[in-house]
Amino acid sequence: MRNRLLLLTPLFFLNCYQVERNCSDFKTGTFEFTYSLDGIEKTGTFVRTDDFNIDYHENKVDSASVRWINDCEFILNKINPKSKSEQKAIHMKILSTSEDSYTFEYQLAVKDTYQKRRVEKGVAKKIK
Repeated sequence: MRNRLLLLTPLFFLNCYQVERNCSDFKTGTFEFTYSLDGIEKTGTFVRTDDFNIDYHENKVDSASVRWINDCEFILNKINPKSKSEQKAIHMKILSTSEDSYTFEYQLAVKDTYQKRRVEKGVAKKIK
């Protein structure tokens, strides 16, 4: 009985831990992130205002409108989509924040009935 109690004690402390999420600090600004393309790690930047998100990667500029659901979640819609897949909205969710960065996950906002739902994660660092 005593051994069981000792094993359960750490669980009580783990349940009290909450992830820090100061999402409003990351609603606007200039951010940097790394991503992998064909096994090569690259760095991109983006600028987010209250209404727009402008991505700069591989010498290309890509713009999307931003619609905030709450302080930690928003929907991105490409302004000038070039294909059917780019027409699909992306749901972004900030999972945790630190002093100058946040961890996020993203997926299609509307589930495609013929494809398995894919959720990706990343980290963005605020540089301005």
